[in-house]
Amino acid sequence: MNMSKVRTKGVVWKRGSWWIDYRDNNGRRHRRKIGLSKTIAEQALSKIRVQIAENRYLDIKKEPRIKFSDFAKDYLEIHSKGKKSYYTDGKIINLLNRYFGHKYLHEIQSIDVQRFKNERAEKVKHGTVNRSLAILKSMFNRAIEWKKATENPCKGVKNFKENNQRDRYLTDEEELRLLPNCNEYLKTIIIIALHTGMRKGEILRLKWKDINTEHRIISLYETKNGEGRKIVMNQTIYNTIMNFPKHPKSEYVFCDKFGKPYGDIKKSFLSAINKAGIINFHFHDLRHTFASRLVMAGVDLNTVRELLGHKSLEMTLRYSHLSPNHKMQAVAVLDKRMDSIWALKVIPPKEPNKATTLNH
Repeated sequence: MNMSKVRTKGVVWKRGSWWIDYRDNNGRRHRRKIGLSKTIAEQALSKIRVQIAENRYLDIKKEPRIKFSDFAKDYLEIHSKGKKSYYTDGKIINLLNRYFGHKYLHEIQSIDVQRFKNERAEKVKHGTVNRSLAILKSMFNRAIEWKKATENPCKGVKNFKENNQRDRYLTDEEELRLLPNCNEYLKTIIIIALHTGMRKGEILRLKWKDINTEHRIISLYETKNGEGRKIVMNQTIYNTIMNFPKHPKSEYVFCDKFGKPYGDIKKSFLSAINKAGIINFHFHDLRHTFASRLVMAGVDLNTVRELLGHKSLEMTLRYSHLSPNHKMQAVAVLDKRMDSIWALKVIPPKEPNKATTLNH
């Protein structure tokens, strides 16, 4: 008899032993390894069920009694500190503390996370809720890893579906309004973004040693997909870089007067956008502008994919509708095929000589 397939309700044979499987009054699932005797396993399960029914059940396995707010401090200090996401993580954790800070980790159930998700969705966008859920899930994963919790209540709570695609790009007229409203370093950053498609972080981390003016190549080592890529400088970028002043004591292209790289340019960019009277425009839309202009100029999508550093063509296809002749070029292939067929000289077979046929 194959013991691995033997199962009774709440009692199961697994990995060479009998286990019991049940839920307590709070709906929390428990699994206990009993031993080689199925009878003892059934008796143990029966006893626990009576205790649960009489509300006398005390879980033998004690849960660590750690407040969510206390663990949040450890998470930020140990897991997030030193990362680019540290500031953002802190803001989200402050929000989570308002919902869960008074509870112990083991008290937080999936239903609590679901309530949080639903309540936040009434106040903010779904994408914002998803970012909070991601941090909460990560916190409980670390808690389990550090032996401070046994279960992750985020398990089974699904994220909202998001549509992250934006078709916004800078028009020529908007560009003419934007650049005069920028200080020198911001103007340079925007020109680089418009002519290379580099992300904001890639530009702000740019070092002089990464720029090869002889071969007109910018080397990127820290990218979103984890793979380095080479950026080819056109004449505009070459002139812009060559004319940009270099800090005498800093390796970074864009840095403050002390030589430290800029952490962000959100305020200065927003100020320039507002002064130029441009609405609904984000810095990342400069990257979309770069790609859109290439496609509208007739550059093939695979080349655009390589320039953007996309791993697959799928992400680049979002720009295909902007191509003036993308679909026309595709169906034009059939025109060429038909032209080649009609160009063939087809000689019809000769009719047989009737007289010759009769003689035979």
